[in-house]
Amino acid sequence: MTLLASAPPAVAVGSDANLLQEAVAIWLSGGWAMVAIAIVALVMFGTATHLWLRLRAKGFASVPERRWRTWVSRPQEGEGPIGGMIRFVTASRSRAAMAHFFEQVNATEVASFSRDLKILKVCVAAAPLLGLLGTVTGMLATFGALATGGGGEKTMAAIAGGISEALITTETGLVIALPGLFLQYRLGRGCEQYRAFLAHLETVCSLHLHHSGREAA
Repeated sequence: MTLLASAPPAVAVGSDANLLQEAVAIWLSGGWAMVAIAIVALVMFGTATHLWLRLRAKGFASVPERRWRTWVSRPQEGEGPIGGMIRFVTASRSRAAMAHFFEQVNATEVASFSRDLKILKVCVAAAPLLGLLGTVTGMLATFGALATGGGGEKTMAAIAGGISEALITTETGLVIALPGLFLQYRLGRGCEQYRAFLAHLETVCSLHLHHSGREAA
């Protein structure tokens, strides 16, 4: 009974090891271009994760407008990053100081978001191009084997290796680029929403400062 119960996990472990070995073998057969594609993928997904975490930490998407509008009137009730921003802004005695604060936010936070999006865009464009470059080198290897080989097993192995390299790099480049396009679109929308939120918040705070009569002469 004990042997029968322990057999399935052993088979599962063996299957996972075989899958890992096959994946490594396929990766290595893609040639040197796979290393460049891997670097691009790490940079792209790392940048996307960092940007997503920073946008999420702002908390603007999780706070309803009706709630943060009450924080503008009662800053002491504010919570989280948005509440802290509102407390700081509403302490201003002039709309010029308030506008300067929002300019600083746009110059630091929003500008850094734009830089990350540009890096993400470059990686998305580079992944399929590197795959295409691997395709060209693989086809060159194939044609070289056809030109110099005599039709034996070594020649057929070289041809198969060249074709495999060409196809694997093309597929890998596309597999990396497709989710990158989705991430670029989704994170780009998130940055635009944050920029629009800041502009809306500045307008509401300015109107509150004007109507409250606390603006310095």
